[in-house]
Amino acid sequence: MSELDRLIKQGESQVLDFKYCISDSRKIAKTLAAFANTDGGRLLIGVRDNGSVAGVRSEEEFYMIDAAASLFCKPAVKYSVKQHMSNGKVVLDVEIAKSEKRPVYSKDETGRWIAYERRKDHNLAVNSVILKVWKKQNRQDGLKIKVRKPENILFRYLKENESITLSKFRKLARLPYFKAENIISDLITCGILNYNLTEKGCEYYPEEKLDHSQPDSYLSY
Repeated sequence: MSELDRLIKQGESQVLDFKYCISDSRKIAKTLAAFANTDGGRLLIGVRDNGSVAGVRSEEEFYMIDAAASLFCKPAVKYSVKQHMSNGKVVLDVEIAKSEKRPVYSKDETGRWIAYERRKDHNLAVNSVILKVWKKQNRQDGLKIKVRKPENILFRYLKENESITLSKFRKLARLPYFKAENIISDLITCGILNYNLTEKGCEYYPEEKLDHSQPDSYLSY
């Protein structure tokens, strides 16, 4: 079995995507950015969603990949390309590395720069909380936060419930949006919370059992 056959047999996943063709560099940029923001991945161009090989139409698709990575991703996405042959048809295998610093944005049809994350075989737009987490993880000086009343309200809620949304936390703690957002992003950065991003939205849950909710204690990253 060839390498291409092995890849196709795996099916689309968090690290593998099939594209029949490239009609718009911006659409490909979305997938490149999502891979770069998550675990890296491979994009097979010339393969239909059902796994059958169609092949690429022309050399122009090489240039469209480069445009997607360099013009429609910010910062530019690092990638490599190789070719597979299948019954006389060419399939492009584009490998994208995980970015050392997130976020990586892609430009949509309206000119907006949006960051995406790869979840299973979907590219999902991330919210401002996740963007703040990524930016805080890039910091060299670490992070130290003090556990106060809002954090304790959050911890008590999560001891009795599996997860919480940002809007629910805001209502419970009676906080303005930006303060609730900062607390949630700080706790994710420190490894206390994690998040589940879906097409319906984002929920936050404890990374482990919450046993550190003493007032005026400190958490650090």
